[in-house]
Amino acid sequence: MSQIVRMFLIVFVAAFGLMYATAYLNESEGYSGDNTLTVYNWGDYIDPELLERFEEETGIKVIYQTFDSNEAMMTKIKQGGTTFDVAVPSEYAISKMKEDNLLLPIDHSKLPNLKHIDSRFMNLSFDPENAYSVPYFWGTVGIVFHPDLVGDLTFESWDDLWDPSLRNNVFLLDGAREVMGMGLNSLGYSLNDTNEEHLQEALAKLSKLTPNVKAIVGDEIKMLIANEEAAAGLVWSGDASEIMYENEELDYVVPKEGSNLWFDNMVIPKSARNLEGAHQFINFMLDPEVAAQNAEYVGYSTPNKEALAMLPEEISGDERFYPDEELTARLEVYDNLGPRMLSHYNELFLEFKMHRK
Repeated sequence: MSQIVRMFLIVFVAAFGLMYATAYLNESEGYSGDNTLTVYNWGDYIDPELLERFEEETGIKVIYQTFDSNEAMMTKIKQGGTTFDVAVPSEYAISKMKEDNLLLPIDHSKLPNLKHIDSRFMNLSFDPENAYSVPYFWGTVGIVFHPDLVGDLTFESWDDLWDPSLRNNVFLLDGAREVMGMGLNSLGYSLNDTNEEHLQEALAKLSKLTPNVKAIVGDEIKMLIANEEAAAGLVWSGDASEIMYENEELDYVVPKEGSNLWFDNMVIPKSARNLEGAHQFINFMLDPEVAAQNAEYVGYSTPNKEALAMLPEEISGDERFYPDEELTARLEVYDNLGPRMLSHYNELFLEFKMHRK
């Protein structure tokens, strides 16, 4: 037998043995085939106790993985390699994933708990009839601030962020849509504006904000603002809730010019292997008791009307996180702007960040 053939056989036997051992271990622990469900979600976006409860009730092992942006999530799903049974993208990402044929339709007959979702959050433009997605959380983008550190500023207007008294005292989310949207809204334009003159006007105004910007950061923004490392910050409402839990002196407001009304929905990626388990998990998360527990843990607004009724009044009655219809009417959902315009938004945002250096 030649040396090459001998080496090939050794490698083949070793690889086969490894595959067999892995399959054996997985099966012996009950983690194979239909007993495994891979969930792809944002970081710190579910109560871990609920994953344990789902496993206990169904016998399905949950493999939980996280992402930090819609773009990273879409890229990984599009590339394949890792199989995800349930994912939680935002509205504009859902629209894009539908275009790219990355989603499977959802069987509503397997989701009896879908009836608990408030009709206001169903049948929205990014997914008519909720053919491919089911509401998970919703919220706004606004400003969290420390009243004692900002003087007379109330942030009822986006323009307050530009006040000279806030020099080196503002944190911004590291998100192109959020920051460019803020710039556009502050000028009275739509946060989905594609008019080049308006975009350049927004960039020019954002450039004037740079003296006030202490840093552009990710998840660490919660800890930094809670520790009063800056007087104010551009944040998602759920992050604001968590920040305010850690530091009760802080407040949150959505400026009068308008802002983003976002939705994160549960979907089933096209490469899913455990369709039955995926529907079981989605239906489990729609259970009012489960949704209420999850909302208290995460701090974001629940679209589940029965769950909302179970929450303490200090949560369900807080209009900063459950805004009235007057404010909601001034909010916009992010549209899917298409790859060219989305790339342009990212380029403008990068230009803004480079201007700070």
